[in-house]
Amino acid sequence: MIDILFCGNDGVFDGVLTCTLSILMRTQTKEPFCFHIFTMDVSHLDGKYTCISREHINCLEKTVKSYNSDNSVMLHDVTRYYMKAFSGCPNEGAYCSPYTLIRLFADVVKGIPGKLLYLDADIMFNRDIRLLWDTDLTGAEYAAARDHYGKYLINPNYINAGVVLFNMELARQTGLFKKARWWIRHKKLTFADQSALIRSTKCKKMLPQRFNDQKFLHRHTVVRHFSKRLFWLPYPHTDNIKQWNISKVHSVFGYRQFDDIYREYQKIINPSPKE
Repeated sequence: MIDILFCGNDGVFDGVLTCTLSILMRTQTKEPFCFHIFTMDVSHLDGKYTCISREHINCLEKTVKSYNSDNSVMLHDVTRYYMKAFSGCPNEGAYCSPYTLIRLFADVVKGIPGKLLYLDADIMFNRDIRLLWDTDLTGAEYAAARDHYGKYLINPNYINAGVVLFNMELARQTGLFKKARWWIRHKKLTFADQSALIRSTKCKKMLPQRFNDQKFLHRHTVVRHFSKRLFWLPYPHTDNIKQWNISKVHSVFGYRQFDDIYREYQKIINPSPKE
């Protein structure tokens, strides 16, 4: 079983769906996938911070089973964990949303196995996921690639936590997640969950940039991460183009490598009327 974790509310569904399709369409394996979804209702903070809808979960489950009947989707409502651990904490107004914090409950949520691949929703696989999943994690709490900007501005081995392959057995032993939750509760951190993970790490494995490429799409790129990036032209500025902004992916990046995935995505979200 290949276990994947996404976190978020209903607003990330397009990202989860396109990323999931990229995994299924770029991977040649008979081994089934289990897609874990952590979600929660914290609408007291913002009206849109509600659980991902059952309709969208059903849609995702129907999609993954169309590729392999043994594939599955598991929805985990972590509201009670969040309220107990993080409600009112210094990082509740995190740089993205409080949903960035909830992967830090992976060690206490039931049904999470000994190996787990966490993915941000703004990710597309360009090549087979087994190239990443089969990474040897012996002696490492997790494996991650360097952050494109952080490796220059902060530390040469500063990681981006948008793609993290967790050795859950060792992470539970070392208390990685427990320590990270302590940081979230007690200290205001620049990058919240990412900073907390880094500060709590005892031993990590560095991955090549092709497993989390935040700027370019090369032939050898396995994971293209559509995170916010700097553009120099026509003037220096940042933009946050996500993979489901298809017209911008075409016009700004000039990518056509994902068009087969986009066709499947559009069939799912805009099905043809039944005759």
